[in-house]
Amino acid sequence: MKIGAIQICSVLDYKENLKKIKHYLKEAKELGVEYVFLPEVFYSMSDGKNITPYLVEQGNEHYQNIQNLAKEFQINILGGTASTKSPEPNKAYNRSYNFDQQGIDLGHYDKINLFSCDIKKNGEDKRIDEGDIFLKGQDPKVIATKDFKLGLSICFDLRFPELYQNYVRQGAQVMTISSAFTKPTGEAHWHILVRARAIECQCFVVATGQWGQHNEKVSTYGHSLIVGPWGEILADAGEGEKLITADIDLDQIELVRKSVKVFC
Repeated sequence: MKIGAIQICSVLDYKENLKKIKHYLKEAKELGVEYVFLPEVFYSMSDGKNITPYLVEQGNEHYQNIQNLAKEFQINILGGTASTKSPEPNKAYNRSYNFDQQGIDLGHYDKINLFSCDIKKNGEDKRIDEGDIFLKGQDPKVIATKDFKLGLSICFDLRFPELYQNYVRQGAQVMTISSAFTKPTGEAHWHILVRARAIECQCFVVATGQWGQHNEKVSTYGHSLIVGPWGEILADAGEGEKLITADIDLDQIELVRKSVKVFC
């Protein structure tokens, strides 16, 4: 089957982001892509210090806008996240939304491992803490599409291999890692970590990232990846906004697992 990942530079205005995504979904449809993966906070990118005003809530306008991407283009929309209303007025959930090609909700996942890091930028110390605006999720999630089981994760989860090993034991064949990796951490660790998760879990990994300068405070690394179960890079978006695609064969998973027995 053919899968795709859309890498964009999301901004606060959700209408601008949807316009970009629809452009690439049209391209994906023309190429025969069946499953499209979106990046972290694709719907609306805040400055990391304040919550976006465009919060998704079950059934509201923003929820329907995401659902309609799948229905309009009749493509499975997977992995991408949007800030979602929570019980606390000054906090949101960073939630992964997943819809089949008819717009049926396949299930969601709230980011468990929130990013917290001290980095240097332009010679100055800078602290980033997602806990300032997001609530921590509690439950890992595997969903079933018509062709495969998918393990859901978001960005900083990438550094916690036990999450993915748990997904393999639940039968996941594909992992999604929707991300907005910072440039310093991306340059240092992104390719290594994504390939490591594919190698140790012996499954396909779709790691869809944000790219570019989103606002005065946030810039991201890009390099969305589709990686095979042997750890081979099938597609790398590099820099810029674009759609990447790859043809995947789920039978490769069994071949790799037979050749190197990691899970017994």
